[in-house]
Amino acid sequence: MPLKTNNPEKKTWLPVPINSDFPIQNIPFGVFLTRDDIITIGSRIGDYAIDLGALHQLGYFKDIPLTDDIFLQDTLNDFISDGKKTWRLVRNRISEIFDINNTELKNNEEHKNIVLFTIDEIEMQLPVQIGDYTDFYSSKEHATNVGKMFRDPANALLPNWLHIPVGYHGRSSSIVPSGTAVRRPMGQTLPAGAEQPVFGPSKLVDFELEMAFITTDANVLGEPIPVEEAENYIFGMVLFNDWSARDIQKWEYVPLGPFLAKNFASSISPWIVTLDALEPFRVASPEQTPTPLPYLQQTGKKGFDINLEVSIRPEGGKATTVTRSNFKYMYWTMAQQLAHHTINGCKVNSGDMMGSGTISGPTPDTYGSMLELTWRGEKPLTLEDGSTRKFIEDYDTVTITGYCKKDNVRIGFGEVSTKLLPVFQQKKK
Repeated sequence: MPLKTNNPEKKTWLPVPINSDFPIQNIPFGVFLTRDDIITIGSRIGDYAIDLGALHQLGYFKDIPLTDDIFLQDTLNDFISDGKKTWRLVRNRISEIFDINNTELKNNEEHKNIVLFTIDEIEMQLPVQIGDYTDFYSSKEHATNVGKMFRDPANALLPNWLHIPVGYHGRSSSIVPSGTAVRRPMGQTLPAGAEQPVFGPSKLVDFELEMAFITTDANVLGEPIPVEEAENYIFGMVLFNDWSARDIQKWEYVPLGPFLAKNFASSISPWIVTLDALEPFRVASPEQTPTPLPYLQQTGKKGFDINLEVSIRPEGGKATTVTRSNFKYMYWTMAQQLAHHTINGCKVNSGDMMGSGTISGPTPDTYGSMLELTWRGEKPLTLEDGSTRKFIEDYDTVTITGYCKKDNVRIGFGEVSTKLLPVFQQKKK
């Protein structure tokens, strides 16, 4: 089925600002609360949100085999379960409806008033019910930096790292959409020189620049997903800030990995950009040495050229860009991650989310965490207002943005923006 939506010459009758993340070539999917306090599944072009539930009820998807309530739900899970053929049919149809030469909806004022909302009229929600969440550790540069800091600099990578996409299972209940503030976590830490741990607020709260992909129902229990088929089960991608409490993590992560240091909050951008929309931006992933075992060997371009930025804004202050990186640096690809995840027969469901792991590039200005940017706090960053940061402070807002650009087409993800609040205080009874 041709990807009609990807034609760089295609234009829409809706106004789209220059350098918008959401031209007609994008057509992402999300869930939002309308001005009438109704939750619906939608898409976006420019600064307009499109109510797909209303479009469906008005008959604009009549030639596509969809259940009557497919877009009248508060998550995308059932739609994602319908599979790639349906996703493409729907995106192609949205592309046709909003094409500059199509007057079917354009000239119907009554329908437009029902279907279209300006972005400031809606409230974005978590787009999927995330049943399971896995976080990988797939940036070679990030893993090497961390290894240099905490282990032998001459042997920064652990022996397994170049052979498997290392990952762990995280906590889906604390994943929140952009705009939802999170709180500084409490936990045990082992202060420098101490022999016994202490309990209290984390002093080293950090962002992690990541992306995540959302899966469809992929297999039955016991069935592996071959690496060459893995992308068929990836619906799309979001920006992902996988918050981390470095001091809590250092004390707890041996022997079973992160726990309280990671499960207090993770933040995602609310619009899911489909893998189909990202097709034009494929690039070769980094060369892998040694050659992976056969079940992880892949062909073709499995990387994606996605420009990423992170800024920090103090309360009442201006934002300072602290890093610029790119998803193309990832050593292990999404296809390899999903193939490895299921090689033992692990079942993957619609709405499951897989984090990339911190995305760091080859130079200090491309590192994906404060841990690396300040090198454990030894080289503080100076913000626009003259204040300095070793890690994230209370009331700081961290914002991640991401976009691809080629042939004068920009496909973006919007942003994931999150304020860090102080530790939760119990109300006195």
